[in-house]
Amino acid sequence: NNKLNTKLIKEKCDILFVPGGSFTTNFSPVITMNQNLLPFALKTIFSYGISFLTIKFILLRCIQAFSFKKANGIIFLTEYAKGRVLKVTGKLKGITKVIPHGIDENFFSNIRPQLKKNEFSNATPFKLIYVSNIEPYKHQNQVIESVALLRSEGYHVSLKLIGSSNSSVLLQRFKKKVGFIDPDGEFIKYTGMMSHKQLQSEYKKANIFVFASSCEAMPITLMEGMASGVPIACSNRGPMSEIIGDACVYFDPENVDSIVCAIRSLIESPELRVKKAKEALNKAKHYTWERCAEDTFSFFLDIVEDYANITYEQKNFGSKSPIS
Repeated sequence: NNKLNTKLIKEKCDILFVPGGSFTTNFSPVITMNQNLLPFALKTIFSYGISFLTIKFILLRCIQAFSFKKANGIIFLTEYAKGRVLKVTGKLKGITKVIPHGIDENFFSNIRPQLKKNEFSNATPFKLIYVSNIEPYKHQNQVIESVALLRSEGYHVSLKLIGSSNSSVLLQRFKKKVGFIDPDGEFIKYTGMMSHKQLQSEYKKANIFVFASSCEAMPITLMEGMASGVPIACSNRGPMSEIIGDACVYFDPENVDSIVCAIRSLIESPELRVKKAKEALNKAKHYTWERCAEDTFSFFLDIVEDYANITYEQKNFGSKSPIS
């Protein structure tokens, strides 16, 4: 910390930006960012049971709460995330700003023609895709079960799951679940991580994008799905409604029957698929990195000016402002 402070002063830095959320330096002014909501969701933390990850998230909760209370400025990605964090920290002394991330332009694609239900078969199934890390709060198990139920109802559906996991134990449990539901690998495929270029291709091949998370600061893969022109079945938790609005069919991510109903409604209606895909694509166009960059640097300037005014008052008027 002393080395960092010395370096910042030597380089005559006007501001320190800590996008990771945690810091201990005494330098001012500091802007930090909340990108991970998991440390502020106790129910989700405890879903990991007695584990190293549970301890890690609780420690992060304490460290980041301390950092947010100390910061001169805090950037949140959604209003929902801001509200959840403030419930833990209480009112913050620093200035807060909600600045959503943008979407990579390469994910944007036109709406594809939508086939009728009877045009799908086991050879050419209705393709579902879910892109997310393998974690308890992502509810991949419920999505797998819902697809199995749809198959039992006679729907020609397949599911591709893309994403890594921070826990080998969780990953093994997940693979075991896949093997139990689909032992012959007929309709469920797990691929692990993919590059952005590969993902863009996968989105374009999908008939429905499924997003079943219940804990997000800002759901990036959901936004990529919106940009890709794919109809979306989406979790009704967290900030999802703030991001996608009515441009999807919602479900309860912890309720298999609810997921089945949402996906079924999209399979049954090509018109609904087109309508929701168009609405989602239009909403995605609001999330640009240019806007994000402009808002972020504008916020930096606001914090620098605010800190300069506070410092001037302290130097010339002590704890009292010149107005008082």
